[in-house]
Amino acid sequence: MSSPLLPQSPQIFEYFVEGMDCANCVQKVERMVAALPGTAEVRTSFNKQTLELRLDEQQTPRARLEANLKSLGYVPSLRGSQAQPGPQHEHPHGEAGHDHAHDPGHTHEAEPGKAWHATGQGKLVVGSGVLLALAFAFSFIEPGFSVYGYVAATVLGVWPLLKKSIASTRFGDYFSINLLVSVAAIGAVLIGQAAEGAVVVFFFAVGELLEGVAAGKARAGIQALAALAPKTALLLEGGQVREVKADTLSIGQQVQVRPGARVPADGRIISGASSLDDSPITGESVPVDKGVGESVFAGSINQSGVLTVEVEKSASDNTIARIIHLVEEAEASKAPTARFIDRFSRAYTPGVVAVATLVAVVPPLFFGGEWHIWLYKALSLLLIGCPCALVLSVPAAITSAVSAGARRGLLLKGGAALERIGSVKTVAFDKTGTLTAGRPRLTGVVGLNGDETEILRLAAAVESGSDHPLARAIVEEAGHQKLTIPASSDAEALPGRAARAAVEGRNLRVASPRHAASLTTLPTALQSAIDTFETQGRTAVVLLDGTDALGVLALRDEPRPEARAALAELRTMGIRLLMLTGDNARTAHAIAQDLGLSESEVQADLLPEDKLRVIAELSKQGGVAMVGDGINDAPALAQADVGIAMGGGTDVALETADAALLRSEVSGIPALIGLSRSAMLNIKQNIAFALGLKAIFLVTTLLGYTNLWMAILADTGATAIVTANALRLLGWRFKHSVKAQQTGKAPAQA
Repeated sequence: MSSPLLPQSPQIFEYFVEGMDCANCVQKVERMVAALPGTAEVRTSFNKQTLELRLDEQQTPRARLEANLKSLGYVPSLRGSQAQPGPQHEHPHGEAGHDHAHDPGHTHEAEPGKAWHATGQGKLVVGSGVLLALAFAFSFIEPGFSVYGYVAATVLGVWPLLKKSIASTRFGDYFSINLLVSVAAIGAVLIGQAAEGAVVVFFFAVGELLEGVAAGKARAGIQALAALAPKTALLLEGGQVREVKADTLSIGQQVQVRPGARVPADGRIISGASSLDDSPITGESVPVDKGVGESVFAGSINQSGVLTVEVEKSASDNTIARIIHLVEEAEASKAPTARFIDRFSRAYTPGVVAVATLVAVVPPLFFGGEWHIWLYKALSLLLIGCPCALVLSVPAAITSAVSAGARRGLLLKGGAALERIGSVKTVAFDKTGTLTAGRPRLTGVVGLNGDETEILRLAAAVESGSDHPLARAIVEEAGHQKLTIPASSDAEALPGRAARAAVEGRNLRVASPRHAASLTTLPTALQSAIDTFETQGRTAVVLLDGTDALGVLALRDEPRPEARAALAELRTMGIRLLMLTGDNARTAHAIAQDLGLSESEVQADLLPEDKLRVIAELSKQGGVAMVGDGINDAPALAQADVGIAMGGGTDVALETADAALLRSEVSGIPALIGLSRSAMLNIKQNIAFALGLKAIFLVTTLLGYTNLWMAILADTGATAIVTANALRLLGWRFKHSVKAQQTGKAPAQA
C-alpha cells in the first residue's frame, strides 16, 4: 500500500525576466506577484533583471506565474534546471537552459551581443519609423492614402502596449503608462488625428529603447567588474604547479601569481614580495608594495615578483563578488525619496486621468465647447501624465552613484544609506585602526622586577590568539626577539578591558590601566611608568598575574598620513568631528593634536557600551555617522544613523556597517559624503525637471499652444534627459577643497 503524498513545501525560484529593466517594470511585476496567493519573500532587481520568490505551487502553480509574466510582456527564464529548496547560485543568463524567446515590443535593453536595432524594441522602433516616414512621404503624393500609413504605424506600435495594459489591469494596475499611451494614440485616430497618433507611439517606443540602452550601460559597469577576476589560477600542490579554474579554489589552498598576472582569489602572501596594482578593485591609483603576511585582492595585477598566495575567501565571497552583490542589491534598500516618489506616482497618474476626463467632458457639456477640441486636449493631458521620467529619476541616479562609488572603493548598502550619509551632521571616529594606521609598535617594557623579557614573553602568550592591533604588536615583537612563547588556554577577550588566559598554570591578564586599577592597587613605579608613557602619546597596558601587577608595556600607533587633511576636508563640508576611543585621555589627546582635533572633539576611556551611549545621544542632535574597524565598534556602527567600516576591518564590522571603504584611508569619508550629496542633488534636479516640464505642458496644452506629438516628445525628452543626468554620476570624482589640502598632506583622489 503506497503512503499518501506529503504536501510540498514552498520553494525558492529565481527567474531572469527579460525586459524587466526599468523602475516601472519592477513595480508592475511586484504588483502582479503580490496579488498571487502562496507567494512570499519576493525580491526584484531591474539591475539584474531578476525575480526571486518563495512560491507555494499548491496555491499558485509555477506555470501560472510564468504566464502572468508573459502577459505583461516579459519572458521569464528559470535559473538552473529546477527549483531548489533554498537560495540558488547565480548563473549568467546566457547559459543553457535560459529561454530567450522574444516578444517584439516588450524589451527595453539592448541585448548582449546585439546592436540596438537587432533587438525586439529596436525592430519595433525601426518598423514604426519606416511606416511613419512612408506615410509622411505619401502625404505629398496622395494625402488621402497617407492616412492608412499613419493608422498602420499606430496599430503596430499600440498593439504590444495594449496587450500589456490589459494584463496590467487584470493585476490591479488600472492606470499603467501603457494604458495612457494606448488610449491617447487610439483616441487620436478616432478623432481624425492619425498622424499624431503614429508620432505618439513612435516617440514612446524610442523613449523605451533609450531607457533600456541606459539601463544596459549602467549594468555594463557591473559586468566589467565581474570580468576583473581571472578565470584560471596556478594551483600549487605537492611542489607542482597546475592550471585550474579560479572558481574551484578552496580556502587554504596555495596559488602562484606570476608577474603581469591577476591575483585569482582573496588571500594572504606566504612567500615573495611585489608591487600590486589594486586600482581595479579599490581605486588606489598608485601600486602598493606588499610582502609576506599582507592581504591581496582577487583581480589585483601583480607587477613584479612571483608570489605564493594562500586562499582565504572562496570565489563567491571574495571582494569582487561582495562589491557586485552590494551594487546589485542597492535598490533593495530604497531611499526615502524613492519611496516617496513611488507613493506620489501611484496617486499622480490616476489624478491626471481624472483631470483629463474633466477636461474632455466639462467644457462641452456646461460651457458649449467643441467636443473635438477638448477631447484632443484631454488626450494630450493623458500623455503629459505619463510618469516615466519621474519614476526613473531616483533609481537611475542611485544605481549610477552606487556603481561610481564601487569603482572607487566606496561601498554602499543601498539607496537609503546613500541618502543618509550626505545629511549627517556629525562623524564619530574610532581611533585605533581608523584614525591611526592600526599597526602599533611595542616601544617600551617596564617590569616590576626588572625582567622585561619575561614580561614580554608572558604578555605575548596571553595575546597570541587575539587579532587586535595591540595584541599583534606584542606578539610580533616577541617574535622579533626570538622568544619562545608558551602555550595558553582558556583564552578570553573582555572588549575594552583586557585579554585573559591561563599560561604555565598562572591566571594572566593584559589589561588597560583603568581596568587594572579596578582589580588592584598598582605599584608606584608602574603607575609612574604609565603616566610617562601616556604623556608621550603611547598606549600602556598592564600585565597582571591574578591581582599582582608584573609590568607595563607601551605601544605607539601613528596617525594615518592622510587623516589630518581628510578631517580638515570634513570641517569645510560643515561636519562636526569626534574621536571616540577606549584609550586613556592623555594618549588620545596626544594623537588628536597630531590630527588637528581639539580637546573638546575627543572622548577617551570609553568601553563599547559607552560608545553606544555617545552615539545614541548624538543621534538626537541630528544625523551621526560612526567610522570604525573592529569588533568593539560593531554595536556603535549599528546604533549610528550611518555605520562606515574601514576596509581593513573585521567581517563583523563590515557586515554591521551601512557603507565600507575598501581602501583603509580616512579620505574615503569625505568622498562618501560628497558622493551622497552629488547623488541627492542629481535626484532633486531630475524630479524638478520632470515635474516642471509637465507643469509647463499642462498649462500650454490647456491654452492650446501644444499638441499630442509635442506632449509625448516632452515625456520622451524628459526621460532621456533625466537618464543622461543620472548617468553623469558614473563619471563622478570627489573634488577636494583647497583649504583642506593646505592643512596637510592631501588625501588620495577618490
